Amino acid sequence: MRSALSPYRRTVAWIVSLLCVLVLLPAGAARADNPIVQTIYTADPAPLVYNGRVYLYTGHDEDGSTYFTMKDWRVWSSTDMVNWTDHGSPLSVSTFSWAKSDAWAGQAVYRNGKFYWYVPTTNRATGRMAIGVAVSNSPTGPFSDALGRPLVENGEIDPTVYVDDDGQAYLYWGNPNLWYVKLNSDMTSYSGSPTKVNLTTGGFGTRTGDANRPTLFEEGPWFYKRGGLYYMVFAAKCCSEFIAYSTAPGPTGPWTYRGTIMPTQGGSFTNHPGIIDYQGNSYFFYHNGALPGGGGFTRSVAVEKFTYNADGTIPTINMTTTGAPQVGTLNPYVRQEAETIAWESGVETEASSEGGMNVGFIENGDYIKVKGVGFGNGATSFSARVASGASGGKIEVRRDSATGTLMGTCTVAGTGGWQAWTTVSCPVTGATGTHDLYLRFTGGSGYLFNLNWWQFTGNDGPPASPTPSPSPSPSPPASPSASPTGTPQTTGAIRGEGSGRCLDVTEASQTNGAQAQIWDCNGQSNQQWTSTSAGELRVYGNKCLDVNGAGTADGTSVIIWDCNGQNNQKWRFNSDGSITAVGANKCLDVSNYGTANGSKVHIWTCHGGSNQKWTRT
Repeated sequence: MRSALSPYRRTVAWIVSLLCVLVLLPAGAARADNPIVQTIYTADPAPLVYNGRVYLYTGHDEDGSTYFTMKDWRVWSSTDMVNWTDHGSPLSVSTFSWAKSDAWAGQAVYRNGKFYWYVPTTNRATGRMAIGVAVSNSPTGPFSDALGRPLVENGEIDPTVYVDDDGQAYLYWGNPNLWYVKLNSDMTSYSGSPTKVNLTTGGFGTRTGDANRPTLFEEGPWFYKRGGLYYMVFAAKCCSEFIAYSTAPGPTGPWTYRGTIMPTQGGSFTNHPGIIDYQGNSYFFYHNGALPGGGGFTRSVAVEKFTYNADGTIPTINMTTTGAPQVGTLNPYVRQEAETIAWESGVETEASSEGGMNVGFIENGDYIKVKGVGFGNGATSFSARVASGASGGKIEVRRDSATGTLMGTCTVAGTGGWQAWTTVSCPVTGATGTHDLYLRFTGGSGYLFNLNWWQFTGNDGPPASPTPSPSPSPSPPASPSASPTGTPQTTGAIRGEGSGRCLDVTEASQTNGAQAQIWDCNGQSNQQWTSTSAGELRVYGNKCLDVNGAGTADGTSVIIWDCNGQNNQKWRFNSDGSITAVGANKCLDVSNYGTANGSKVHIWTCHGGSNQKWTRT
């Protein structure tokens, strides 16, 4: 359902754009990328690296809050640290039948093929803060209450969780104290009773002016191990807070105070740390009040790249508007979700009827920036999935700024509904090399249309699968529908056990390079797969399921291509329900444990997860 957008948010979005151009950066400087989310206020970042992707779990400050008014938690993800995909809200206070209010700072962890999200919320029965645990098969949810009651309750907040190398998991939390329990392997129970950490000035620094709290520890602990050293990073000395840390040789101490990481700054009287290593770099997440309308109760998550000192200590890190540098480039020749954004002006996101999220509430002059798009030798066309309950508008495809070089314009007509989706395409020129992509929206008054995804095609489109050597036979070449090696055996749908949806060719396309995905099982021809004696999986009679470019790396896309008998078109059904790509020796996998319509299919190292299990129907 399309929801109403508050005038407040529209004003905030407009001011964000204006200030970023005129105030935040000097003339000629690079465009700001912090805070990393501008569509809503976010707080309490908790990053998690999984399957080569960073998932970011956050709280959500409601617009115009004058207290910590927080009703749900949100998830975002990125592979390049600058373009973040909005996965919506897979967990809220209402998920816990026993909870009354307050979706405050939590953290998620992966173990046993599942994702466990530990969060503080108010217990309706006692009126105290309690720690709940939610569980999901996917990093993006949906999450459900694992216990139907609090995991632990003593009126304190801000859980942080870490699974040590020996398999022992620890849950720390607290304000004003610091507590921990040793979690059992099921991650939903613990051994013994909660242990209260002895907060000494040697372990957590010296606070002045408050005899009841002699140490600097305030709240928001972030616990992890790196290089054999245990770190406790925390918000220090309210108010306003700064970020400090302590280290220990063991998971429960003894702790030694190491000093300040991030000084007090940023327009919010609270702060909350999150630290990860990703792609050979280290990153520090935090929140501030940098967006217009921002402050202590309307915060925004940001990130900085940093390097540990040689002795393992952490340098001083200051807030910036620039943020972390991009890791690699974004591929425009595969489908990209519209809600994958580096910066935006005016738009918001909402749940899509096609699964996941879409960009909506688009008005004349709004735009989306996607950073570092690698066009390579050049794109020739642009396609977008759109819907409009009004008269539509136009998508201006621009380079490097919202007023930069116009590469193409797609016209969007009314479709009869805000979730009545269709795909539009238009030619583009000048899309070569690596540039920031701006999708600028124009039209009449009011809301124009919604945008679900986009994709370019052209000279760097999905590479052709290797073509077999020509037959030495003087016979005329076989027709396209003839198999190089295999004869048909079994035909039918292939259902993903984790999603309940079927292996599907996007848009029922019969074009070489069309992406494989999952979709509601419907019996249509783009879901009918024929196994052959050569190990092929054929669709439409003459197209084969194909590992793009004969790739072998995790995440290589799975497409369809003219059947050619090569190893990247051979598949093996296994007794455990997995399907192996013979040429790569990796499993057919639904990206990121996706369960929504349109979730992409690729290959990944076989791990036995539900997103790698398939059933013939």
